[in-house]
Amino acid sequence: MKTELVTTLKRQTTKILTNLHNSKESILITEHGQPSAYLIDIDDYESMKNLEGVA
Repeated sequence: MKTELVTTLKRQTTKILTNLHNSKESILITEHGQPSAYLIDIDDYESMKNLEGVA
């Protein structure tokens, strides 16, 4: 899993999203050195969402 600073996300959103879609590798976004959010590919998100409905 990759890690990016929230400031990098703000400055390079298009590049980060392109890399995310190409690699399918989720990204941990950190803010002030602490985990803040995850970015995941939409296909992975949809798969997880569908699995939740099965349980």
